[in-house]
Amino acid sequence: MSYTLKIYNSVSDLPLQWNAVIGDRNIMLSKEYFYVLESSKPDNMECYYAGFFYNNDLIGGAVFQYLNFQNHAAFQKNEVWCNIRNFFARKFSKDVMILGNNMLTGQNGFYFDAAKITFEKVISLLDEAVQKMQKDIRKTSLIIYKDYQFNFVKYFQVKSHQSYFRFSVQPNMMLKLKESWTVFEDYLNDFSKKYRTRARSARKKLENVEKHELDLDEIQKYQDEMNILYQNVAENAPFNTFFLTENHFECMKKNINENFKVFGYFLDQKLIGFYTLILNNKDVDTYFLGYDKEIQKEKQLYLNMLLDMAELAISHRFKRIIFGRTALEIKSTIGAEPVEIFGLIKHNNSLLNQFMGKIFSSLNPKTEWVQRKPFK
Repeated sequence: MSYTLKIYNSVSDLPLQWNAVIGDRNIMLSKEYFYVLESSKPDNMECYYAGFFYNNDLIGGAVFQYLNFQNHAAFQKNEVWCNIRNFFARKFSKDVMILGNNMLTGQNGFYFDAAKITFEKVISLLDEAVQKMQKDIRKTSLIIYKDYQFNFVKYFQVKSHQSYFRFSVQPNMMLKLKESWTVFEDYLNDFSKKYRTRARSARKKLENVEKHELDLDEIQKYQDEMNILYQNVAENAPFNTFFLTENHFECMKKNINENFKVFGYFLDQKLIGFYTLILNNKDVDTYFLGYDKEIQKEKQLYLNMLLDMAELAISHRFKRIIFGRTALEIKSTIGAEPVEIFGLIKHNNSLLNQFMGKIFSSLNPKTEWVQRKPFK
């Protein structure tokens, strides 16, 4: 009896039982989502998939991504300091291999049937897969294990991972939904007066804005506008490792269908903002969004989007909203709380790897923020 693994570079080659064992547990590891990656992944990304077997029975799977930074500016601000950082980032990491999904926040890199394998063995198999990828597919400057909750630290304190630097960047913001919140008003009524007044004030600013869910035809119709609005937000971020392709939202809707939601905001019949969600079993994962920067200030579009996400999740009885690791402070004003996550990183140049801690700190943008406490 033995464990084996196999690497796939096409979704069509995955085992027939992939979704029954893996994809149904996490839609971000499903064949349908992988088809999205295959057909509309960022220009600087390649995706591979690993299947893990015990006596020829599929018991787990993982996603790997290669990112190439030679023609990509990760630091976006048009400043001399960003140009310098981009220069050193390219010299330091020509390309990166990630165990996980760089387009998502959270532990979406792998799934194993816990009834058939111990977690200690899972870590051993993941390490074996990493080594196989580096040998058979392509050796990269950097290897990254992405986004693990801190109770997983103990599993990585083994010899095979001693050469990795453990890092933590921004936390993952999550809102756990109470059973007592059966309607949106229940949620608002749990706010203190200050934050309830703030939320109601934001709602009033949308009185002449129409909002509704977009179907596939409308996503195709507004694709150009959505990409402009998305770029407004993406290009304003201090650090970006990729940009979405123009057909990405269309591909998401075609493949994930009802588990992918797009909501548009219209002023005088013009699209001024949108947000997207992935419905993942009992979780709502926030995805990408976009807005007109000037109208966003006037109408408080972003805050209203966050409140609308909460309203949808409450009305459909989801358990959690996973908001990701951006805009931490404003997300905390609607009740999201930080969940610390960590990753592992190693440079394949052993000399450079000795200084990984200092190098990582110098290239990693830091964000200062204040956690708000809106509930009574």
